[in-house]
Amino acid sequence: MSASFDARSLALVVFLAFVAVSLLLCGVAAADQDDPEHFYAGGAALGPVGGGLAVAGDYVSAATLLSTTGAVALTGADGILFACASVASLALVMVVLARPLRRTGVYTLGDFLAERLADPSVRRALGIATLVVLFPLLVVQLTTAGRIMIAMFGLPAGALTGCTVACGALMVCYSAFGGMRGTGYIQILKTFVVVAVILLLAGQVLSRFGWSPASLFDAAQRGSGQGGSYALPGLQFGHDLAGRLDLLGFLLTLVLGAACMPHITMRLHPMRGARSVRRATGWAVGPVALLCTGVVVIGLGASALVGSKLLHASDPGGNTALLLVTSALDPEAGGPRHSMLFAVVACAVFATTLSTVAGITLAAASSLARDFARPGRSAGRRSMAHEVRFARWAVAGVGAAAVLLSAQTYGRNPQVMLAFSFAAASSVLPPVLLYALFRRGFTAGGVRWAVYGTLPVVAFLMAFSPAVSGTPIALLPDSDFHWFPLQTPGLVTIPTGFLLAYLGSRRHRGAHRRPDAPPPYAGGEAFHEAAFDVAPPKPPFPVAPWARRR
Repeated sequence: MSASFDARSLALVVFLAFVAVSLLLCGVAAADQDDPEHFYAGGAALGPVGGGLAVAGDYVSAATLLSTTGAVALTGADGILFACASVASLALVMVVLARPLRRTGVYTLGDFLAERLADPSVRRALGIATLVVLFPLLVVQLTTAGRIMIAMFGLPAGALTGCTVACGALMVCYSAFGGMRGTGYIQILKTFVVVAVILLLAGQVLSRFGWSPASLFDAAQRGSGQGGSYALPGLQFGHDLAGRLDLLGFLLTLVLGAACMPHITMRLHPMRGARSVRRATGWAVGPVALLCTGVVVIGLGASALVGSKLLHASDPGGNTALLLVTSALDPEAGGPRHSMLFAVVACAVFATTLSTVAGITLAAASSLARDFARPGRSAGRRSMAHEVRFARWAVAGVGAAAVLLSAQTYGRNPQVMLAFSFAAASSVLPPVLLYALFRRGFTAGGVRWAVYGTLPVVAFLMAFSPAVSGTPIALLPDSDFHWFPLQTPGLVTIPTGFLLAYLGSRRHRGAHRRPDAPPPYAGGEAFHEAAFDVAPPKPPFPVAPWARRR
């Protein structure tokens, strides 16, 4: 009883400390938030190190921790591939997109493409795409935060609604008052906390097996009950042709979808200077690589110490593997909720989920405030304070809608909404961004064709896929009306997005780029400075008077 009291007391203290520090950081950041530049792009004040850590914090979500750990524990090589794809995705966005996306006065993808293509009509299309991508992700993260709060404090299942509402209220406070800078501070704090906890837990797992990764993998293979298949790709989707295509499509969807998430790209606009981008890349990719390595070790430890039968009984998707392994590492505590280690890990997961929810909410509200503004109300007519006030009300509206929808999804498999969100992101956003940046002659018509043509295809194929019906872990497990064989439609919808963007641009070839619009980004420092309105660098040292040209 004393151990239970101590663990719950520790969980409460850590939780209240994180909330207090987070609110304090948001209060500090809110001192000058009446300016849209500060509210939407306050990340410029974080510098390259803080900006990179904030990107890493936004990138690491509950899916990265819970779903990937469960995938490694249950499917072995497939889960390891998912972890590697997560790191590759962040490296892709920082190396390929970070430099061309940075721009002064640009806050959303709609802002960027409207200026890039010299056509404000793309704002509405990008706003719709942003909301369709982010809202399912927000609902899943918010529901996960409520469930983690219940597990952390040992509350009954009936308290899920109250916990979800409490998490929604916190995320509204973070996003509405802290803005981009405040949520950036929270992401930096979250990055340090989560990486430290995951590495600590991974170290405890490795110590059980003499710090030998080979011994750990052998024990995980025995605990999985899958034999040699555990070490081969294809265990999750099957080893037949459809399973291999499904695995390939899932990896492609994960890499492209995570790289172009609007709440990630929103962090890139305020960055200044190519050198700052290079430094931020290392500070973003490094922590995520460490964290994914720790997640792989913990997932293998869950298979070895807990076993696949108990993992399946707790959650068929393996989402509880991270929390169950804590009780296996501390068996004398009397159960997972009586473990000090459980309290620390649960608080870290909760901090991860809540901070990610705040970042997603801010990105969705920014899109509402910027991309759906009435054409008659130009930025020059309305005051800056009015625009920020409208954005804060948009944050409250997005939060309320997410809480209401979360209450309707209790007991459903959240993986379906995650799959739809990533499929929509990977099928729509990479085509319009890559074409706009690197292809001459791309027009607003290509953006509209890609958005309005691809999103219905994604929804249609997902509705008739095994993710919705026909399998025990589907959204509707008691029904079976699927005919599309792949759980993730990325192999079909991603080429469809690129094709529709190309055809739409060819169809509307008459809508040309304005004369002063920058050409497609092709690399090179001199070209980059001219294309993105960055002042040329000053000489590193003063020129002597006798050396100046007369």
